[in-house]
Amino acid sequence: MKCQYCEKPATFHITELTGTKPQELHLCEDHARVYLTPADEVDEAPVTDGALTQQFKVSQTAEQLARLDQQSCPVCGITFYEFRHVGRLGCPHDYVCFHDELEPLISNIHGATRHSGKQPKRGVHETDSQTRLIQLRREMRVAVECEEYELASEIRDKIRDIEQQRYS
Repeated sequence: MKCQYCEKPATFHITELTGTKPQELHLCEDHARVYLTPADEVDEAPVTDGALTQQFKVSQTAEQLARLDQQSCPVCGITFYEFRHVGRLGCPHDYVCFHDELEPLISNIHGATRHSGKQPKRGVHETDSQTRLIQLRREMRVAVECEEYELASEIRDKIRDIEQQRYS
């Protein structure tokens, strides 16, 4: 979708509820900045002051994002950076691990954060074993990378036991 005022892609989608009907605005970053800046703030604030404040906010946000991108799930090892770029989580535990970041995203996409549909009859009990399998596979991969083959074979046997229990 393009900006209402120019040919750039619209990155801000604003719904105003001031009148009798909701008004939707689709704006590029530049036009959104102009639209969202109060008129009295533009006249009074010096240009350099606003630029420095904006730069400080951007650098602070970049630092927070860099810190968040390094956060990883203790079970499957996926980082938030990987999730942002791939778009998929690694295991059910990621919803707990990245709860604060995922809740607004899920709420924005689905309109709610609680499931309100059918649930599998056998799925609830299998999540723990599935999480354990993911964790064991990760541990086995690390053991192989560290050339600890005896440990890797023990972990492989544990994985086989869990899989036989699940499918028998």
